[in-house]
Amino acid sequence: MLDFEDQYYNDEIKVIVGIDEAGRGPLCGPVVAACCILKKGYKNPNINDSKKLSEKKREVVYKEILENCLDYGVGIVSPGRIDEINILEATKEAMKIALSQLKIDYDLVLIDAVKLDINKKMIPIIKGDAKCECIAAASIIAKVTRDHILKDYALKYPQYGFDKHKGYGTKVHIEAIKRYGLIKGFYRETFEPIKSFLKK
Repeated sequence: MLDFEDQYYNDEIKVIVGIDEAGRGPLCGPVVAACCILKKGYKNPNINDSKKLSEKKREVVYKEILENCLDYGVGIVSPGRIDEINILEATKEAMKIALSQLKIDYDLVLIDAVKLDINKKMIPIIKGDAKCECIAAASIIAKVTRDHILKDYALKYPQYGFDKHKGYGTKVHIEAIKRYGLIKGFYRETFEPIKSFLKK
């Protein structure tokens, strides 16, 4: 049971939002952040770090989270913007976009090891997605949202196999780039090994 956040509830902190991201490491596609406010006392044993769940299980739990959470937000930052400001700053930007979508006011942000410049009390927690249910829920929303984007690209460009590797630099993906080239506007041109393809 991920209940690390329970210790933070008190008379002043009544609403806690968890936030996490997906897609910092891939060679292409956006970075996606999500935030999630769960009801105090809500426990779903299926919620876990998104990386520990199968794709099929994530889809099921994703729907359970959206049906039961008090509020959530999603921020999506493009590959072009990632190249412009770097992946860390793009991740922070996506997180701020996600938070800006919340309709419910909150008292505390629990975040997975990143610090944001926001006017709210915030606690970064190392491996928070494996400790806090609200961060894990956010990680699932972010991961599933990004996977859906990559699946859409897989339909447009089936030869790249985006539905399988989700944009990470696997051997199959690199071979596809060598064979078919880069999809303009979709690849992160400041990332290795993409820079090496641009030099050719």
